[in-house]
Amino acid sequence: MPDPSNLGTASLTAAPGFAARARLNGLPVTTPRVHIATDHAGMELSAHLVNHLTAKGYDVVDHGPKVYDALDDYPSFCINAAAAVVADQEAGVHALGIVLGGSGNGEQIAANKVKGVRAALAWNLSTAKLAREHNDANVVAVGGRQHTVEEATELIEAFLEEPFSNDERHVRRIGKIATYENTGEIVA
Repeated sequence: MPDPSNLGTASLTAAPGFAARARLNGLPVTTPRVHIATDHAGMELSAHLVNHLTAKGYDVVDHGPKVYDALDDYPSFCINAAAAVVADQEAGVHALGIVLGGSGNGEQIAANKVKGVRAALAWNLSTAKLAREHNDANVVAVGGRQHTVEEATELIEAFLEEPFSNDERHVRRIGKIATYENTGEIVA
C-alpha cells in the first residue's frame, strides 16, 4: 500500500485517468479512495466490486486476500483496510472502506477495533444510506452470502455516494462516541 502521507489531498494521481473516469461516470472529482477487504466468503463479490468501482472512477485499494483459502482469518485484511481509511483521512485524503464476509458481522467488528473507524453493517438501501447520512460511517460491511452481487453492489454504491448530513445532532453524537473512544469518558 502506498504511504498515505504522500497521497495528497485530492487523490487524483493515485490511478491513471482517475479524474476523467470519475467525471465520465457522473462522480465528483473528490470521489473517495476506496479500501476494500474480504474473507474467503466475499472474494467473488470483492473481485466484482474492485472491477466495477474502478471502472466507475473510484481509486480502489484491495487489501486482500489475493488467494482463496477457506480457512483464512479475515481480521488482518479488514483491520488493514480500516487502518488505511483512517490513515488516508488523517492525511487529508477523502477515503472510505468496504469489508466483506459471509454475513459481514465479524468483518464489521474487526474494522471497528481500529481507532477512528465507524463501520456499519448495511443490509438494505436505508441502512447503507443512513450509515453515511447520520453516522458519518467511514467503512461499510456487507454480507456476501446475504445478497446477490447486484444487490450488494447497489448497497455499496448507495453508501459511497451518500454524503454526511453535518446535522448538528449527528455531529454532536459522533463527537460523544469519539470522546469515549479517545478518553474512556462517557459524555451525557
